Amino acid sequence: MKEHIVVLTGAGISAESGLSTFRDNDGLWEKHSVYDVATPEAFERNRDLVLRFYNERRRQLQEVEPNRAHRLLAELESQYRVTVVTQNVDNLHERGGSTNVVHLHGELTKARSAVDPQLVYDIGYRDIQPGDTCDRGAQLRPHIVWFGEEVPMLDAAAELVSTADRLLIVGTSLQVYPAAGLVHEVDIDVPITVIDPGEPATVSRARVIRKGASEGLAEWVNALGFSG
Repeated sequence: MKEHIVVLTGAGISAESGLSTFRDNDGLWEKHSVYDVATPEAFERNRDLVLRFYNERRRQLQEVEPNRAHRLLAELESQYRVTVVTQNVDNLHERGGSTNVVHLHGELTKARSAVDPQLVYDIGYRDIQPGDTCDRGAQLRPHIVWFGEEVPMLDAAAELVSTADRLLIVGTSLQVYPAAGLVHEVDIDVPITVIDPGEPATVSRARVIRKGASEGLAEWVNALGFSG
């Protein structure tokens, strides 16, 4: 049976492809307060602004490409069982070749009903316009987990992390909950590696590689003895 590598990824891996990231230190995302574009209340208050904001993110996503880090994770699948659990809403892991990706915070290339979370539609890079409706006649909204909303994939992600033979954390400071709590789901003897150039939250017994996603992953893969 192949060794199971579970990878938790955050904004740092997408940043190397040129995607803007939300940073807690200024509370802004593309010059917008997250409370204006990333909460259910914001959607109620100014639907057009929220739709326009995510339409712009979708167009931006179409213009960028997966980077070396995305491709390295995909290449690992030739010798390992690899599960990527990502906080990112882009599709760069899939475009980079990864086949088993769990999106904790939703997906930019999907829309869902504003009244029924089970009604989800693949929209690719198309805009969501005011008046675009689901099968029940309600307005479509981005398929994004906003601040204040439950994370529906969290339990499934926790179950996957609990089966890891190795846990790899890339491009996340481990300061955003509940996703950050996933690190505590691994068995006590499972090796943990954190790849982040900043100051990630302390993880006991973790090896920390203070480098960017691509450079740090290349170092980790080399130490693993992976031949590609």
